[in-house]
Amino acid sequence: MSETLTRTVGPKGAKASLRKAFKNKRPIFLWGPPGIGKSDIIKQLGTELEAHVIDVRLSLWEPTDIKGIPYFDSVNETMKWAPPSELPSAEMAAQHKNIVLFLDEMNSAAPAVQAAAYQLILNRRVGTYHLPDNVSIVAAGNRETDKGVTFRMPAPLANRFVHLEMTVDWDDYFEWAVENNIHPDVIGFLSFSKKDLYDFDPKSSSRAFATPRSWSFVSELLVDDDTTHETLMDLVSGSVGEGLAAKFMAHRKHASKMPNPSDILSGKVKKMDTKEISAMYSLTISLCYELKDSCDKKAKDWNDQVNNFFQFIMDNFETELVIMGTKVALSQYKLPLDPDEIKCFDEFHTRFGKYIAQATEK
Repeated sequence: MSETLTRTVGPKGAKASLRKAFKNKRPIFLWGPPGIGKSDIIKQLGTELEAHVIDVRLSLWEPTDIKGIPYFDSVNETMKWAPPSELPSAEMAAQHKNIVLFLDEMNSAAPAVQAAAYQLILNRRVGTYHLPDNVSIVAAGNRETDKGVTFRMPAPLANRFVHLEMTVDWDDYFEWAVENNIHPDVIGFLSFSKKDLYDFDPKSSSRAFATPRSWSFVSELLVDDDTTHETLMDLVSGSVGEGLAAKFMAHRKHASKMPNPSDILSGKVKKMDTKEISAMYSLTISLCYELKDSCDKKAKDWNDQVNNFFQFIMDNFETELVIMGTKVALSQYKLPLDPDEIKCFDEFHTRFGKYIAQATEK
């Protein structure tokens, strides 16, 4: 099926399509290589729509897990079916405005399981079980070319879905990473080397490769500085591959020589000696994180910190980094900046105003 798909969508495009499909009760199948965030998108959308998400790993199910188990009704002397408890009942449906039934790894399920799922998707019922009206169905799976365990989806089942093939989109990932506090060193490195966000090659024999998911693993490993360089190198290599791990650890070495963001925002540091470009990306993200933290804590010197932030990036960063830092602060964090309280605002607006306006309009 995936061989015929040429049009792809990023996470934002997938979300927009899913919202429309949910509204029309039209099942969607998300195709895509491993690690790009198919499952995470469903969870995010469920939260945004205040919908209860039921995550079913269909590859682990048997046909009876969908249809239920037969039992003998001794009163009427007939065979009846006990519906599976994992599927949404009428009682559950009454407790939620919307429910999303997410059939993950669907094309990794055995053909007999897919056949049982076909009845559920086609008729919104299987056996005596009926899918409640406020339930939307979405399925996901890897493409046949991704070297995973898959079974070819029967044409009648495939024809019940609207098919979307997902791809990695840097802008979508950057926005998500900032909002979810992915480690500044990870965002900084990938901002400098965007091509390293995703390097999955189904023909490669490497067990570890870079994906948005595996970079999240790296971010988690960096939260506590409680391990040796050698151990961290082993763990990062096991997450994204040895070649990328070496590049990333070299980036971290340079980033560690950058000024402390708190010292910059307090005005203690005004100039930067080290000009290693990838490390400067990390520092930009760190400054934005620190500025947001101060805003959340309602720091008394908030306006002074904002002024020091803009003055520092004006004096030390190239235009691209100035735009990136300002866009994160204004567009993504929506920090309450008051131009009248920022001493360097007029200078900043004169030098970079038109570039910032163009960037935030995108």
